Amino acid sequence: MPIAADLLAIMPFPDIDPIAFSIGPLAIHWYGLAYVAGILLGWAYARRLAANESLWPGNVSPMSRTQLDDFIVWAALGVVLGGRLGYIFFYDLPAVLRSPVRALEIWNGGMSFHGGLTGTTIAMILFARRNAIPIWSLFDIVATVVPFGLFFGRIANFINGELWGRLTDVPWAVVFPTGGPFARHPSQLYEAGLEGIVLLVVLAALVYGMRALKSPGFITGVFVCGYALSRIFVEFFREPDAQLGYLLGTNWLTMGMVLSSPMILLGLWAMLRACRQAALQL
Repeated sequence: MPIAADLLAIMPFPDIDPIAFSIGPLAIHWYGLAYVAGILLGWAYARRLAANESLWPGNVSPMSRTQLDDFIVWAALGVVLGGRLGYIFFYDLPAVLRSPVRALEIWNGGMSFHGGLTGTTIAMILFARRNAIPIWSLFDIVATVVPFGLFFGRIANFINGELWGRLTDVPWAVVFPTGGPFARHPSQLYEAGLEGIVLLVVLAALVYGMRALKSPGFITGVFVCGYALSRIFVEFFREPDAQLGYLLGTNWLTMGMVLSSPMILLGLWAMLRACRQAALQL
């Protein structure tokens, strides 16, 4: 049987309304709730980490709960502004230049993780300097909790029927309403599993099992490298953004791969730096 015929016979997309609920004229979307859930769970986990002084160098927490509570606002602004600006510059700049109002239309493309990471990094540097907090320890706290946001964000992408995968005939393929009549990889769920669950478990094992927070920067390096490897892997199953397609005349290279590749080197550098600093203190 031709592959095209097989692709028409796979599981349909679950009928999930992107609007979770409405309050009068105000519609609350799952995507917005995903951001809220990720930030709140990350904040709760971060407070627990900061309160456990035995996890940190010299058994002294790098920041108080009050400082952590104040940082949430900075982090949220960094994620939202950086994520939106990142999407515009990396994926949608020509369209925005033609129609600047498109920059405010978050339903057209949404957010970029790499932009959000950049925005949050800037927020962390400014906040750490203002409050005399060890920058690498703040990086580590944030890196440990980011998988919560990644997990819920990718689940919201799935509910919205966006950022779907390439054509396939695997048994768990999904026919997305916006992806044509063919079945596709549910690549959003692959990312939720790798970038969210797997990365969260790995980082927690390093934090609690190996006391990795005592080597500032190591957890950050593992997160950056782990995210990059997960994203590059899933990009082989994910349909590239329509306005960009595949890059350099290939049928596999995507913008997600290009943006993630330097992160591997950056993550390895952060881990090596942390190990060297730990060795010097012995």
